[in-house]
Amino acid sequence: MTSEELLQQLKNIQNIKCETQTLELKSAEKGCPTRLYDSLSSFSNQDSGGVIVFGVNEAQGYREVGVYDAQDIQKKINEQCLQMEPVVRPILTVVEKEGKSFAAAEIPGIDIAERPCYYKGKGRLKGSYIRIGDSDEPMTEYEIYSYEAYRKKYQDDIREVTRASLQALDKTALDKYIILLKEGKPKLAAMDEQSIYELMSVTHNHNVTLSSVLLFSPYPQAYFPQFCITAVVVPGKEVGAVDDDGARFLDNARIEGTIPEMLEEAISFVKRNMRKKTIINPATGKREDRTDYPVTAIREAILNALVHRDYSIHTEGMPIQILMFEDRMEIRNPGGIYGRMSIDQLGKVQADTRNPVLALALEVLDITENRYSGIPTIRREMKAYNLVPAEFSDERGNFIVKFYKKTLENSAEENSLIEFCHTPRSRKEISEFLKIKSVAYAMKRYVQPLIESGKIKLTIPDTPKSTQQKYYSEAF
Repeated sequence: MTSEELLQQLKNIQNIKCETQTLELKSAEKGCPTRLYDSLSSFSNQDSGGVIVFGVNEAQGYREVGVYDAQDIQKKINEQCLQMEPVVRPILTVVEKEGKSFAAAEIPGIDIAERPCYYKGKGRLKGSYIRIGDSDEPMTEYEIYSYEAYRKKYQDDIREVTRASLQALDKTALDKYIILLKEGKPKLAAMDEQSIYELMSVTHNHNVTLSSVLLFSPYPQAYFPQFCITAVVVPGKEVGAVDDDGARFLDNARIEGTIPEMLEEAISFVKRNMRKKTIINPATGKREDRTDYPVTAIREAILNALVHRDYSIHTEGMPIQILMFEDRMEIRNPGGIYGRMSIDQLGKVQADTRNPVLALALEVLDITENRYSGIPTIRREMKAYNLVPAEFSDERGNFIVKFYKKTLENSAEENSLIEFCHTPRSRKEISEFLKIKSVAYAMKRYVQPLIESGKIKLTIPDTPKSTQQKYYSEAF
């Protein structure tokens, strides 16, 4: 940070009058704050890092009080940075303004492989912090573990389940999997069964692995009761809302079984609780049932949750959740984004895989493609439905996908077409209005999405391909 940038930062502080995700304020009028380690830790543990500005008193309405001694405060800041593990290397800047000195310490975010950064005086478990809005909060034990799991490449999907045995697995399902594994792999096919089990992590040290239990056990929840899905339909927009009869849930289910079984049952639950409306597809002329959300997108989100959730001992008591509200649906799974991936990168770059053996097995079983296509598919399906994009978030160890019923705002072109169709229009009239030579393209690109969203209707809905067919908006 240059002197000019620090002066601009001081100006910005007076405008916004608050701390932020990347900005912490300290007075330091009478001496250097003795407790900087929480901010040093939290800023180091986020990709964007952060800045600590000294010389602004938040309690006095963000008054610029200056620092007691610019040279000494830099020394004291460095001393506290040396008490962190790994050592924090701040970039210090000092500036004069109206006869007062101000200092800033830029704290860079450290590589994920080095996290968490913590205060040595309190130790890793009590001295690690995370930034939540404008506050430095102690990390949970799970948040600390998640960094260690990535750094040491723990594979919880192949941890041994000593209570289970090969004899307790569904032999038919397991044999089918082994046959599929062998296809196109002559060297693997030449191995004996036990060697294949060990090599492909069906077993580990001759004990059944977690992946095998989740895929081939007749009842995986006998070993892990909360490795399941809880699904509820809420009569409102928030948990706790009740309907006219006082019921908190319109429908609820505990979904158990193997991963393929839970996937299908969860989809059935969602489909059962979505509203349906019938539309005429102008491209095919066929009647189609349209649900609140695209089923393909929902399937991908549930499958992603089952494949990529955290299956460690730290989350054994946490099921996947499906919450259906009046205006949206949420899918929550234990375990935030794994590895170096950020929310903005989802679906754009190849991600680290938390459960590689499980992901491979589901690919072999033709349940998932394992090509990182899930989120692009979700985005594509929501757009095709003319719904606002799905929201993805990572909330302190929980990955959340939110689907909203809200439709996309129409483009200026679409609004013009809707207005034009206040009077019923033919296909030719619409294509001429849009200045598109191809009538078929005009219908497919502009009219069909508006029909599917209910914004344009057919004058002869029972005969969509009629030569007398016209299209109108609700004002008609």
